[in-house]
Amino acid sequence: MSETRVRAIVSPQSRPALKKHARLQYDKVRGAWALLSPERIFWPNEVSLDILRLCNGRNEVTQMIAILADQYGTGETEITLDVTGFLQEWSDKFLVEL
Repeated sequence: MSETRVRAIVSPQSRPALKKHARLQYDKVRGAWALLSPERIFWPNEVSLDILRLCNGRNEVTQMIAILADQYGTGETEITLDVTGFLQEWSDKFLVEL
């Protein structure tokens, strides 16, 4: 009998972290950061990379949004949906745990 996976939903209090099987690594040949996971490689853009670097299991989503808003000189309201949507998508891909 197989277990049914329950979808984790991102919340403001979530403390995202990369899954144990996923890691960020700099590729010198391409001059870019990659997220490595078994049998898959992802090439995050600059904004995605900034979000992933904050996925350390200590920062709450609200803290991450505040840091990114300050970093990019924008309001938290403007980026909240983008950040939470990104985290939800990568959680659904089994790369980030909430």
